[in-house]
Amino acid sequence: MPSVSLESRLDGVVGGKTASALSRAFGMSTVGDLLDHYPRRYARRGELTPIASLPVGEQVTIVAEVRSVSVRPMRARKGTLLEVVISDGHGTVSLTFFNQAWRQSELRVGRQGIFSGKVGDFKGQKQFAHPDYEMFDDEGQARTSAEAKQNLPIPIYPATSTVTSWQIAKTVEIVLAVLGDVPDPLPDDLRQRLGLLDARTALLRIHAPELPDQIEQARETLRMHEAFVLQVALLQQRQFVRMLSATSRPAGDLLARFDAALPFERTPDQVSVGDTIAADLEGAWPMNRLVQGEVGSGKTLVALRAMLQVAQSGGQSALIAPTEVLAGQHVRSIARMLGPQLAPELMPTLLTGQQPVAERRKAALRAAAGQARIIVGTHALLSETTTFADLGLVVVDEQHRFGVEQRETLRAKGTSPHVLVLTATPIPRTVAMTVFGDLDVSTIRTLPAGRAGISSFVAPLDEKPGWFARVWERVAEEVAQGRQAFVVCAAIDAEANAKDAKDDGAEPPTLEGEQERTRWGVVQVHEMLAGHPAFDGIRVEILHGKMPSDQKDAVMQAFSRGEIDVLVATTVVEVGVDVPNASTMVILEADRFGVSQLHQLRGRVGRGAIPGLCLLVTEAPQGTPARARVEAVAATTDGFQLAEVDLELRGEGDVLGDAQSGARSSLRLLRVVADADLIALARAAAEQVLDEDPALLRHAGLAAAIGRRVGQQERAALAKN
Repeated sequence: MPSVSLESRLDGVVGGKTASALSRAFGMSTVGDLLDHYPRRYARRGELTPIASLPVGEQVTIVAEVRSVSVRPMRARKGTLLEVVISDGHGTVSLTFFNQAWRQSELRVGRQGIFSGKVGDFKGQKQFAHPDYEMFDDEGQARTSAEAKQNLPIPIYPATSTVTSWQIAKTVEIVLAVLGDVPDPLPDDLRQRLGLLDARTALLRIHAPELPDQIEQARETLRMHEAFVLQVALLQQRQFVRMLSATSRPAGDLLARFDAALPFERTPDQVSVGDTIAADLEGAWPMNRLVQGEVGSGKTLVALRAMLQVAQSGGQSALIAPTEVLAGQHVRSIARMLGPQLAPELMPTLLTGQQPVAERRKAALRAAAGQARIIVGTHALLSETTTFADLGLVVVDEQHRFGVEQRETLRAKGTSPHVLVLTATPIPRTVAMTVFGDLDVSTIRTLPAGRAGISSFVAPLDEKPGWFARVWERVAEEVAQGRQAFVVCAAIDAEANAKDAKDDGAEPPTLEGEQERTRWGVVQVHEMLAGHPAFDGIRVEILHGKMPSDQKDAVMQAFSRGEIDVLVATTVVEVGVDVPNASTMVILEADRFGVSQLHQLRGRVGRGAIPGLCLLVTEAPQGTPARARVEAVAATTDGFQLAEVDLELRGEGDVLGDAQSGARSSLRLLRVVADADLIALARAAAEQVLDEDPALLRHAGLAAAIGRRVGQQERAALAKN
């Protein structure tokens, strides 16, 4: 067979049947797809896998030895049952075959092999359902090849119930035998400087190593390939945006009048980030910037000044918020900040899906006619019926609630509008480089002066159950001083949730230390406080996402006006809700929330001159991961430090989020946290290559690797960033 390349179709190399099995199981279609499916680990002949640690319910592949073989007739129906027990020397697993007595000749006592199946448990004995196996050479043959094969690592691949590890290994063997030259994605000088292998050798050694110590160098090489190809793809994306031409939006008297009326000095960070954005808006290409800053650091002010700059030339700005409550609040705070002179000129307008039809139509007309130069809304801004006269700036608030798709839909409503993404969830540098590598990142670290700050405490009910009563006394004390409080629950109605879970038989996975069921929903807390003697005369209201839009808005506004003392809510209050008189935040079952979510919620208090108090109530026992998460939040109010803690606690799994699945699905060996230095190195190298060769005409191997790894779908996802 002539040699094949990474782009060759699999069916032409390994046959249609195998190719379609691999396509169904893993979505593979080319030789490159198969060779990108790296072994999960390596076994060695004679080195048996510990059976005691096999997880029930999972598909596993192990190396073991046959201990006993027996055949008996089945009781209830015709035919025979072959039972084989395999062992690692300590534990055992049984394999059962129906009407397949002929397998006795292969499965002889003392022989070793690779076995695979789904781990089941029958009367306390582990067993493999639908077992499959491949035996090592028989004794006679084995002696002759023993020395040669003794140290040969056996690759164990991620497999499925339909495609086993050794089937993948055999297919890889067929492909490697006819693989031609593999163009190298890394420039020669970079590869030599880092002491890495050429691409073809790296693939051979990761799939068919002759010695165990060949594996690590192959992994290092392929890890660098991933980091470098991804960084070049992201930087190319940034270049594409810069090839679009944008309308220059210089500032004028609107911004000057606004700045003159500001009742406070902007912080140094607000000034420097504001200047950067102002320059971007006058640039030749569309701005594509992520502004990350602590809760309350003034991101809204920075965004509003950008909107005024765009409005100077008649341009419109669309601010898209994750919830109706937040959108309504943004419109009100923007109108308040603009003041009686500027607000009528710019006409900040709210447009959401829950508005009465007449009101929504009126808002849509203002946007289409260009009358409203600032439009704030939720997903309704994305609907086909919403059009703009001259959309110059898209501001996305709280990007983690907002997928790339939606950001792009809004962007498409203008002609290359500028894009500004705001987030109060600080993003660790490596994640920013891997996920938002095509966005320019600015950071606001300094908080405005005059903030009283927040004290955070854990109420550990596992050791000190009496503290639960003290929490409510503490809230009543704050209310007695004329202040307000939030109480946040993990569910609307915990009892209804428990009933649903029971009916479904579905238990959500929990972190060690986390309670299996939510005990306190908004409904339960509201009922408890209604009968609490300390709350006699205290005005308590509820707020959650299932309430009608106008009711939610009315409750939020009444709370802002001080007509409600205690607001019992779900996480709808997580982002952007601003009530300066609120001093206390109680978070019940705090172990059920993520680090960044707890930090966001805490940021709702201590926003004015009144010191904030955050009480994190948890039943998680000391020393469990769930408790560690809560204690980490209580220990610091630095969101940037917490973002790093969050990464360590959560591990890699969900760091990259769903919205960025394009970038994520191409990561095989690269680990965003562990490989931080490698990613930084790859980025610097990628910048240098693109500076010298923007179209990659002299880097054919790299261009091909980008085409392969960042396929059409992923490129579309990246393009939408």
